[in-house]
Amino acid sequence: MLGPVLLAAARSDRMRRVVAAAPVTRPVVRRFVAGDALDPALAAVRTLTAGGLDVTLDHLGEDVTDRATAHATRDAYLRMLETLRDERLGDRAEVSVKLSAFGQALPDGGHDIALAGVRRVAELATAVGTTVTLDMEDHTTVDSTLAVLRELRREHPGTGAVLQSYLFRTEDDVRALAAEGSRVRLVKGAYREPASVAYQDRKEVDKAYVRALRTLFAGDGYPMVGSHDPRMIAIAQELAARSHRAPGRYEFQMLYGVRTAEQRRLADAGERMRIYVPYGADWYGYFMRRLAERPANLTFFLRSFAPAR
Repeated sequence: MLGPVLLAAARSDRMRRVVAAAPVTRPVVRRFVAGDALDPALAAVRTLTAGGLDVTLDHLGEDVTDRATAHATRDAYLRMLETLRDERLGDRAEVSVKLSAFGQALPDGGHDIALAGVRRVAELATAVGTTVTLDMEDHTTVDSTLAVLRELRREHPGTGAVLQSYLFRTEDDVRALAAEGSRVRLVKGAYREPASVAYQDRKEVDKAYVRALRTLFAGDGYPMVGSHDPRMIAIAQELAARSHRAPGRYEFQMLYGVRTAEQRRLADAGERMRIYVPYGADWYGYFMRRLAERPANLTFFLRSFAPAR
């Protein structure tokens, strides 16, 4: 029952102020967010890559309502990529972007503004020797995001996209994208969606995830399994074996600070393991979705409010 409440709170300015002002919030946020700025995030990246893990970096931000902020997001990604180039991390670190942070929802030409901004990022990513993955947000953004993907892949074929199994449309989208050269990160979904467009029952979401996994592993693209669920991980490994995919022709992805022992286990077993490393001052929406995903995360957060004994 708390999941929908937390997802609604993720879009609430009033709750944002309350949570951000709580003295205990920042120490807990550090579990899931690698710092407010690029330098601490890079420190986390160095540690992870030294341990044999790959990363995808995300400069946090979403729902931008003015062009200046959209351009600032673009510039933050350009600085990030320049630093990855200087540190020679292009072969270990890709970048993830939310198009709403690039101005996608702006009322006057938002789609084109976001495309122009992320195209600059994709150009530099290609020069650095890495790739861009387009994060998927709520269902109203899917068509625009996939249109941006098609445009970018004309010149930057390594551009990837995220698909969310809880959306009814995703099975069709997966079939369309399970082609040679395509990179798809499959996740279950972390936004509050209406019953008219998305499965509401977790078992149905899981079944849809497995159906999508089967399509991805049967296709000619590059599956990126975004899940912390042991069942989904085991199913993905079984599908990889059936389709004769060696590690490196697919990968697992998990969130920074979540199931770190399992991340290490998979990497040690020879799997390609990529960690989603978010950073930035605009951490609130991301943080609340992490709380909504797992009761253990919420319990961890609430315990921090308890007075010391």
